[in-house]
Amino acid sequence: MKAKLLAGLACLALGTSAVSASPASSSDNAVAQTSAWDSFVKNRIGEWLAIDPSFAIYEGAHEYDGKLPDWSTAGLKAKADFLHGLIADAAKFDGLTSDQAFERAYMVQVAKGQLFWLEDADQPHTNPEYYLNNGLDPNVYVSRSYADKPTRMKAMIAFLEAVPTAAAQIRANLKTPMPTSFIKLGTDAFEGFAGYYRGDARDAFADVDDAALQTQMKAASEKAGAAMQELADWLSKAPANEAYPLGAERFSRMLAATEAVDAPLDELEAVGRADLKRNRDALVAACAEYAPGKTVPECVARMSADKPADGPVAEARRQIPELAAFVREHHIVTIPGTRMAAVEESPPYNRANSAYMDPPGPLETNATSVYYISPPDPSWPTQKQLDYIPGKDDLLFTSVHEVMPGHYLQFLHSNQAPTIVGKLFVGYAFAEGWAHYAEQMMWDAGLGNGKPEVHIGQLSNALLRDCRFLSAIGLHARGMTQAQSKQMFMEQCYIDEGNAEQQAARGTYDPAYLNYTLGKLMILKLRQDWTATRGGREAWGAFHDQFLSYGGPAIPLVRQAMMHEDAPHAVF
Repeated sequence: MKAKLLAGLACLALGTSAVSASPASSSDNAVAQTSAWDSFVKNRIGEWLAIDPSFAIYEGAHEYDGKLPDWSTAGLKAKADFLHGLIADAAKFDGLTSDQAFERAYMVQVAKGQLFWLEDADQPHTNPEYYLNNGLDPNVYVSRSYADKPTRMKAMIAFLEAVPTAAAQIRANLKTPMPTSFIKLGTDAFEGFAGYYRGDARDAFADVDDAALQTQMKAASEKAGAAMQELADWLSKAPANEAYPLGAERFSRMLAATEAVDAPLDELEAVGRADLKRNRDALVAACAEYAPGKTVPECVARMSADKPADGPVAEARRQIPELAAFVREHHIVTIPGTRMAAVEESPPYNRANSAYMDPPGPLETNATSVYYISPPDPSWPTQKQLDYIPGKDDLLFTSVHEVMPGHYLQFLHSNQAPTIVGKLFVGYAFAEGWAHYAEQMMWDAGLGNGKPEVHIGQLSNALLRDCRFLSAIGLHARGMTQAQSKQMFMEQCYIDEGNAEQQAARGTYDPAYLNYTLGKLMILKLRQDWTATRGGREAWGAFHDQFLSYGGPAIPLVRQAMMHEDAPHAVF
């Protein structure tokens, strides 16, 4: 349930004007203003979905099926103009209710975040990740059974027919030279899509008994694949540099625009190092109990060697009902409904991540949720395949993070948010912060019954995210090189060399990957402050229900609402 917010929330400090009604306002005028606001939100959300059809489709608005965003110069300007206009027009409303004032602050913050990536970071012209995150993956047509296969096949054909124009726009936009890690990211992804469009995407609809559709699919997929391969070939030959840092000032602007975080970088770095030390010390203590006389890497390797006998998919299927039972028995958080996410092996075209959650959009009418776990590449040597399979306790906290009470449960709540803004826009720090927070919270609540090997599974995940936090600040604001970042992951967080190299590279093109730990720390502090006057541990369930009820806004906005503070601030 969502608590009523105090009238003071009407002055949220987001660069908008105060929204409390003038003493001279009549009640009729107040009613008109609140009604006008509701109409404004409805209209602007409709425009937002139309200008960003890939987002709309992912959220379940399938009237946009087959469409890609307009990435031309005119199209990018139209999106920027829309976002600027939304912010300016939202500031003109007076006399809003406290809930509407919160909704305005939430929507304006989302617009500011999108504008940062679009204009300040200039990602459409500098970073291939902008396109990878905003429409080139048509997985929704393959993996979600929102309609019958022929209907989804027609959408896929329309999508594939739009790809050559999109590829031409991407090539026209991207500027070179470009950081080496960006070139590798884009080349690998565009080449991967080329193969996917011609291969697995087409194969997914091979059982549709319609010769005309099959002919259209083959022609469209060949053209789309050729366009992506041509883009990959061009980018692979682009001149390289190492100009990836945002710089300290722009990194701080990123945090303010995307997450309403106003803390100085020195403070952020200090809290990140403190969390790293806390988790390292806990890991050393757990290893001393679990594997006395062994080094920490040897200890973690021993934990990882306890593999599920019948594979990770079968193990995860056992874990999820056990986790749900734990959540209910310990009054952790409300679980809406009775359905659980299905667990499946990742399809061949989408195995870049070892595990991921594919939740339905809030606008879906035939919702399905699948927790995917990727098998090792069968072409790898036997030992490498075995090493890739997670140990039981490592997998346990992946299941916590992805499903229960992590992403799956969080999206069950956000899909029931009281406003469309809360349903549609779930932020990076809110989603990943909650899922990462859930790992530590479940251990603290007693998951694993104090077994050190279970704690090691939780801590190994926490340390990875600590190093992401410090790497993001280091790479973009402190002059850290990728080599130094890689070394930190290996030495401070006990990450193997291959993964450490990948994590360092990710930090260059995903500067916001500090949001896992950033969000976790803000939630932990909010829980501490909110429950302090409400019974401590006994109030965790009420805290979690209320926190999740807002949808997925910037966490400082949630803190302001729950703590009745005058303005949103990041507190750790």
